Amino acid sequence: MNLEDLPIRDDLRGRKPYGAPQLEVPVQLNTNENPYPPSKALVDDLAEEIRRDAAGLNRYPDRDALALRADLAGYLGHGLTTEQLWAANGSNEVLQQILQAFGGHGRTALGFEPSYSMHPIITTGTNTEWVSGAREDDFSLDADKAVAAVEEHRPDIVFLTSPNNPTGTALPLETISRVVEAAPGMVVVDEAYAEFARSGTPSALTLLPAHPRLIVTRTMSKAFAMAGTRLGYLAAHPAVVEAMLLVRLPYHLSTVTQATARVALRHRAELLGTVDALRQERDDTVAWLRALGLTVADSDANFVLFGRFENRRTIWEGLLERGVLIREVGPPEWLRVSIGTGEEMSAFRAALEGVL
Repeated sequence: MNLEDLPIRDDLRGRKPYGAPQLEVPVQLNTNENPYPPSKALVDDLAEEIRRDAAGLNRYPDRDALALRADLAGYLGHGLTTEQLWAANGSNEVLQQILQAFGGHGRTALGFEPSYSMHPIITTGTNTEWVSGAREDDFSLDADKAVAAVEEHRPDIVFLTSPNNPTGTALPLETISRVVEAAPGMVVVDEAYAEFARSGTPSALTLLPAHPRLIVTRTMSKAFAMAGTRLGYLAAHPAVVEAMLLVRLPYHLSTVTQATARVALRHRAELLGTVDALRQERDDTVAWLRALGLTVADSDANFVLFGRFENRRTIWEGLLERGVLIREVGPPEWLRVSIGTGEEMSAFRAALEGVL
């Protein structure tokens, strides 16, 4: 028996699971991770915290993660309170819970592609209809066209991604505001890479007081270098958090996950201290790729989308043969490289020069 022999839902037939290649190579630049591991001080602090909590692991965790949510509110600022924060196992679970609460059979979600490929995957998985809008050739989002798409389709949920994945493009607040004002339902601004945005790039968090149907999602996987923790969160009106309580599984965040995230927040000065170095490495990579004559999308994230290649698979395989793994994702003629350490980016440059 294989998958197609099972009585799975018709809308799942023929689909493939999400996932980047997991290969053991010297330089891994394909999943937008922060390349800098936590310090010994953080690891020691975490070990002590887990040691204390381990004595109570026979009990369920704080079901609503109140202490963690308070810490997240303190980190984000903007006058946010515990009641306006919600956390789950990675931002993907946060997105899934949003769709469980506001999507479902007979409802639609609209996104502007190319964008984060998990948005349509989670949408379909929650039995919600996905409607695809389009970005411009430079991957920006035309506000007039976006509003027109919202008015045409009247979606229950609109996804905006800023900075966008896989392109790195950030959205002006004016564009977000216009979409929120036009949308009949919820608007989700996915800010997974917000900490990497260039100085002066505003966050949609500033729009929350005026827009109770706006949701801003974040993650600790990227700038916080905590991808293994699996901790994502959202900021929104308290009523939105109440909606999350209706669909979340009981005790969905383990004691260990909550403790790890709180320790990371205590060490945020150290963890976020690598952001400036990664921004500079990103900007240097953009300049270097353009100097090679390649087309490169402007990026406010910790990755760069570049092209254009008649056969990108050949380039991807050539880099892999040289020990460098990047991502074959996005429009057909483009490739995406995560920003690593200086040594890793030197290896990437040498490998790409060899391939070209």
